[in-house]
Amino acid sequence: MQLITIDKKRYRKHLNLVITGCISGLLLGCLGISQLLIALFPDPSGSHFHWNLLGAIITSILIAWILNRYRKHNFMIEVVYVWELKQALNKINRKMLKLKPAAAKGDINALIAMQYSYSGSRLLWQLDDNTIVMEELTIAQAELDKLAKKYQISLDISNYNDDILKQF
Repeated sequence: MQLITIDKKRYRKHLNLVITGCISGLLLGCLGISQLLIALFPDPSGSHFHWNLLGAIITSILIAWILNRYRKHNFMIEVVYVWELKQALNKINRKMLKLKPAAAKGDINALIAMQYSYSGSRLLWQLDDNTIVMEELTIAQAELDKLAKKYQISLDISNYNDDILKQF
């Protein structure tokens, strides 16, 4: 997965609309389905927990199906890209304890994976206006640059592929 430039305004607008749509759909779907089930199958004891739970489950499945069905739609490009980038970065973060020692020894794959992680994190944090940890990222990037210089390795994130992580 390559890092691309994303229009921040479009991304935020579309993400907010998707979130609002999901929340609205969940509220309306849960209430509607639950009320329909309660009307069709009333419980004499007055406990309708199971119908409310079933309404929430059905609505959640329906929303997931709709999001998956329209994930290739032009409206969803940035939202899906960021979601997939977050998944890719999460895979790297789970391996970070093994990547750091390997990078310290000059393992090119570890260095490239870490460079991709830092570059992807910077992109995400800029999109979400999360500047609190940017200083930490800058320090980590400087340390990575020192290692790359020490081992005379060029850190090109276009060489990153998540198959690299299998060895760690």
